[in-house]
This record gives sequence, C-alpha cells and structure tokens, in this order.
Amino acid sequence: MRQYSPDLTPPWKKKGPIAEVVAEAGLVVEEATTGFCGAVTRVEAGTVTLEDRFGKLRVFPLEPRGFLLDGKPVTLTRPPAGGPRRPARTASGSVAVPGTRARVARAGRIYVEGRHDAELVERVWGDDLRIEGVVVEYLEGVDDLPAIVAEFGPGPDARLGVLVDHLVPGSKESRIAASVTDPHTLVVGHPYIDVWQAVKPASVGIRAWPQVPRGQDWKTGVCAALGWPANTGAAWQHILSRVRTYKDLEPELLGPVEHLIDHVTVGTS
Repeated sequence: MRQYSPDLTPPWKKKGPIAEVVAEAGLVVEEATTGFCGAVTRVEAGTVTLEDRFGKLRVFPLEPRGFLLDGKPVTLTRPPAGGPRRPARTASGSVAVPGTRARVARAGRIYVEGRHDAELVERVWGDDLRIEGVVVEYLEGVDDLPAIVAEFGPGPDARLGVLVDHLVPGSKESRIAASVTDPHTLVVGHPYIDVWQAVKPASVGIRAWPQVPRGQDWKTGVCAALGWPANTGAAWQHILSRVRTYKDLEPELLGPVEHLIDHVTVGTS
C-alpha cells in the first residue's frame, strides 16, 4: 500500500534552509498563498509589487518563504540601495524577462491571414509568443477556413485562433467566420482592407492612409497616392521598419491579437 507523509504542511511553510533571491526588476515569481504570478516592478520597505501578463498590479509583503520561483519556495530580498530599475518592456508592452528561454511549442496555434499580417504580429508580439510557446502560421486566404479548422482538429489542449482581414458585418469574411462553430476555435479580425492600415499613419510619417477607389488594388493605389515606388514589397518593409512597439498600432488590431493569445493559452501551464 502506498504510504503518505502525515505532514500536510505546504512546502512554502515548512521550516529549514531556503534560498534568498534579490527582487530584481523583471523577476517572475508566484506569490505562495494566492498563486498570483507576475514580474517584479517595484520594491519598497517591506513590500514588493508584481505585474501579471495582463498588466494587473498587486502588492505583497516581503515575508520569508512568501514566493515561489520555478516552483520552489524562496525569500525575496530588497535590491541594493536605489531599488530595481523600471523593467524593460517587450514591443507588446509586457514586462521583459531577461534570460527566459523560449517555451516548447504548444499544441495550439494562431493562424494569421496574410504574410504581412504574420510579420506584423511577430514584430510586436514575437517575444511574448516565444515565452508562451505559441506558434503563429500564416494563411494565404480564409475561403476554405472550415476545412482548415477541421484539418487542424482543435481540442481542449490544442486551441486554435484565427486572425482575419476586413472582418466587418456583411463582408465575405464575416460569413466565413460565422461558419466556424468549433468550440475550441476563435476567429477574430480587424476592420481594415489591408493590415497596412493597422499601422498608425503618424508612425509611418504620413497624415492618413489614402482612399483607394473600389476595384483598384489597394496596396498599389496607396503607393501611387503617396508617391512611393510601385513596389509593394519594398513599401511594406518600409512600413514594418517604422513599427517599434504596440504604440505604433491601432487598437482595432491590438485587441484581437491579445484575445487570440489569451484564447490559445487559457487553462494551460
């Protein structure tokens, strides 16, 4: 018969030697009692402030054995005089965690319609996606999206997220999205004809994105209206080079991408 220890004291409360870790900015720990996990953003007399991946801040006392680091109980200590510097941020605005290795890829995926869309997602969310183990793949189109979803075979441990261009009421894309009913698949999108428009005009150095007449290739029309060379590939590289952080993107793209990341990672460790 399997024997169990009569000592049911949680590991973080047991007495004995325990590691002391300096609460450096960006250090990711879990508060032992509540399970709140976040990066250190501030240390004051007797307290530490943690920020989770959603930007939520919570203050906890610097108690012995009060935190878990890589699943093991530790005691956090104040940094040397001056306290932690403001933590570095990834392009998406999340707290950067220096030295963190990319996580083994999850079974879930995010599909993005269009190569430019996928490159933009990588540009802003790449660091976050690698830490979360989320792989992004681009789709050339979504006309056969129900078949693509069926081929992937989503499930509770293999969620699928899809980002679609020009997802507005009454569009072809909206009808296609509505035809996907798998409970483990989330289809969201941005309202723009092309993802170029998701980059704020000011970031590109223009006053506004030009209006292109219906029936004309949008990218070609934009290049002509702005006086750019008729090379849409080069134009995109110029636009992409001006994107440095999430602040260079419109909220209509930021929200859907964050929603997809949450969908793919929810309920998994």
